[in-house]
Amino acid sequence: MTPEALADLVRTTVAQLLADRRLDASALPERVTVERPRNPEHGDYATNIALQLAKKAGVQPREFATWLAEALLAQPAIAKADVAGPGFLNLTIATEAQGAIVRAALESWYGTGTELAGKRINLEFVSANPTGPIHLGGARWAAVGSALGEVLRARGAEVVREYYFNDAGAQIDRFVRSLIAAAKGEPAPEDGYAGTYVSDIAAEVLRREPGALSDPETVRAVGVGLMFEEIKSSLHDFRTDFDVYFHEDSLHQSGRVDQAIAKLKANGSLYEKDGAWWLRSTDFGDDKDRVVIKSDGDPAYIAGDIAYLVDKRGRGFDLCIYMLGADHHGYIARLKAAAAALGDDPDSVEVLIGQMVNLVSDGQPVRMSKRAGTVITMEDLVDAVGVDAARYAMIRSSVDSSLDIDLDLLRRQKAENPVYYVQYAHSRIASVLRNAVELGVTRGDDLSLLVHEREGDLIRTLGEFPKVVATAAELREPHRVARYLEELGGSFHRFYDRERGCRVLPKGDEEVTPLHQARLTLCAATMNVFGAGLGLLGVTAPERM
Repeated sequence: MTPEALADLVRTTVAQLLADRRLDASALPERVTVERPRNPEHGDYATNIALQLAKKAGVQPREFATWLAEALLAQPAIAKADVAGPGFLNLTIATEAQGAIVRAALESWYGTGTELAGKRINLEFVSANPTGPIHLGGARWAAVGSALGEVLRARGAEVVREYYFNDAGAQIDRFVRSLIAAAKGEPAPEDGYAGTYVSDIAAEVLRREPGALSDPETVRAVGVGLMFEEIKSSLHDFRTDFDVYFHEDSLHQSGRVDQAIAKLKANGSLYEKDGAWWLRSTDFGDDKDRVVIKSDGDPAYIAGDIAYLVDKRGRGFDLCIYMLGADHHGYIARLKAAAAALGDDPDSVEVLIGQMVNLVSDGQPVRMSKRAGTVITMEDLVDAVGVDAARYAMIRSSVDSSLDIDLDLLRRQKAENPVYYVQYAHSRIASVLRNAVELGVTRGDDLSLLVHEREGDLIRTLGEFPKVVATAAELREPHRVARYLEELGGSFHRFYDRERGCRVLPKGDEEVTPLHQARLTLCAATMNVFGAGLGLLGVTAPERM
């Protein structure tokens, strides 16, 4: 029985108790929480439901917990129910119900759900300016964003991964001037871009268009196109692909920016001051009003953002998630205010902010890229540790905090390297399954034999997987999946420990028993969950290491 199934059972039983004893049914919360207690001796799971509802239901928590314990003990899935403290309830699951977890974990659908079914989500991430290679901040969003997309899909959402191609504005002008300078053999402009990549692209522009220096628009079209193709190629190699590449310039060329501004003027959300047009964003929770049309008549950057939001919602998305860097914190209130000013629901906009990433080697920060000159790039990281380690390191920590990546740690083939620890557990099980084939040992169905303490711990950990994925989707925190896999790795390694663990395959001339077969089934289920979890993260699940 998974924690989700147990929570449903507890809630159903509580609802029946409230009805039978004519207590206030509104006391029943929408969700019932069951969690694994810190001390395994207290049982498999614990719930505080009696404490939650007792006051509203008009009964003492411990008394209600006692009623609930008696009712749950009548269920075949519950082996033991103990009331503790002021009204906590500790539950021990029957062995057969534990076996149901193993059977479920063998299935390809395990970890998926339907709570987001019917919800269309636009997930925009990376969206780095096409003026240079992807830096570490962009790499973090590439890993986290693609993992979040998979997690949301696993729970039923329709997700469109989108890259906003910033091919308009001052930064593109500076990039073009930098390409022209490099093509002429001149230093980069003071406000331009440096690095060998600029010289490489400038040389390729001249190779394709020998007369390009006499036509800056040709340099712009070819140079920006080359940079963006390189970005897309790097992201693909990093296992991050997009369903839509949206061009900022199309918003201006198509007149959609003008249309959005006209709508805001018509509904009174814009006002004129000092020759500029301002959005009344403070009316909708922003800390200050924002300039939408500058005094020179050119649209400010937010004008494109507003038109882009209109476009997204016009494409039928229920939720637009933006994943932005640490320097974009003001965009949270800004975009929500824009939605409200347009007469839309501010909750249709969600902004996630990611913090900085730093590389450390030999205890010292790594500060300079050989290619980009001023920043460390995603390619630098991949070259140093590989795609698997790079992705996993980016994903396994909450994006709310800055991240220091220890290159020396990620290069080690040892347990302290988290990605190695998880992948090794998967490959170790694959080895067991190969050896089982050679020995003629098949999986067994009598999972009631799995009564060893370490078998129980592993099974309960497997049971947490659907809840972990659901929580990762709800909170937009795919790092929860990575941390869970590390916990699962610990449970498996303890289970398979040669001295104090459980022997899976017979030794020497030892006869194959149903217990060997049941343990082999448990191994197969564990391997399936490792594969599913690593798949959500875009990290490979090797069968040999």
